[in-house]
Amino acid sequence: MYDCIVVGAGPAGTTAAYNLAKQGKSVVVIDKDSFPRHKPCGGGVSPAIAKWFDCDFSPVIKNTVSQVKYTWKFEDPVEIELKDITPMWMVRRDEFDNFLLEQAIAKGAEFKGSTTVTGINLEGETWKISTNNGDLETAYLIAADGASGPMASWLGFSTAQKVMAANLEVSAEVSERRQSLAYFDFGSLKNGFMWVFPKTDGYSFSAAFVRDKKGNPQELKQQLTNFAQKFDVDLSSSQYTEYPMNLWQEDRSLHTNCAVIAGEAAGIVDPLIGEGIRPAIFTGMKAAEAVTQALAGDSSALGNYSEVINQEWGSDLAKANNVAGMFYKFPKIAYKIGVKQPTAGQTIGKILCGELRYSDIAEKISKKLKGSFIPGFGK
Repeated sequence: MYDCIVVGAGPAGTTAAYNLAKQGKSVVVIDKDSFPRHKPCGGGVSPAIAKWFDCDFSPVIKNTVSQVKYTWKFEDPVEIELKDITPMWMVRRDEFDNFLLEQAIAKGAEFKGSTTVTGINLEGETWKISTNNGDLETAYLIAADGASGPMASWLGFSTAQKVMAANLEVSAEVSERRQSLAYFDFGSLKNGFMWVFPKTDGYSFSAAFVRDKKGNPQELKQQLTNFAQKFDVDLSSSQYTEYPMNLWQEDRSLHTNCAVIAGEAAGIVDPLIGEGIRPAIFTGMKAAEAVTQALAGDSSALGNYSEVINQEWGSDLAKANNVAGMFYKFPKIAYKIGVKQPTAGQTIGKILCGELRYSDIAEKISKKLKGSFIPGFGK
């Protein structure tokens, strides 16, 4: 019997396994795919994650971004040079996720790829995990099987807020000027936005309906294609993928009997800018801490995990959700008085790079937006 089984080998799951294995716990990561595997994602990673690992990420950093360009419906641009920050990393998710998995294995974790969980059952204090490759037993369970995985539902958690997103991977020559430039467009996609991150040999175009739970998939594909065509790239061999994102819900319980949920299964995606990798890694790290403490006899450890995620990350995302609500109610005005201002552009960049948190600036942003929408407010 294992100390812990982790279902899902994305950033949350592999981070949890990495930290559990470091503590000498017996842990196995299960994933329905073999690795490396394709994963639709823009691939922007905050360099702030480095402090949570004792490994060198340089082998999977394909590029870095230190400039950001913002537009409103592809016009009215503003370009910002990010100052006093560590540039944001650009990665390919198949390589990045596989790298994290290799780090966990190097610490002693096991991996079972091409293994689909078909059912779970808690018998006393032991989880029985049924898979297409046989049954397993564990004292604790971490569900990190992403936005579309069944684990959260099987464990009895409420359904997360899902929105539609898409990714368009394009192989192309990237000019020297564009190598360090991330590009965000607002207004073209109603109740959402689009962005592109450069790699050394192409672009990752992404889009998401961050304020529209229904979202029109035809509009999503059309607008993302229009966006890519602005870059004069050949789309004949591009790869387009649609996928759901689970946005954060305030004060959500993330634990149950001998189990926790982490990453997108926990709905940890930023509701304003769609960041998911760094918060997923954070939940994986904290889930491992909670399981380690529970194995040592701390009966409140899993409950504390829910509290820690809600307080240390969820409260920040709740502030982001409030700002997003105001921004997308009057997006054109918000772009003019918010995003387009140099200081605001710097702020968004610093949040992406992990140099700032919403709690540091949410009140100031809210006051400024309300002052523009409501005459006399904030004067």
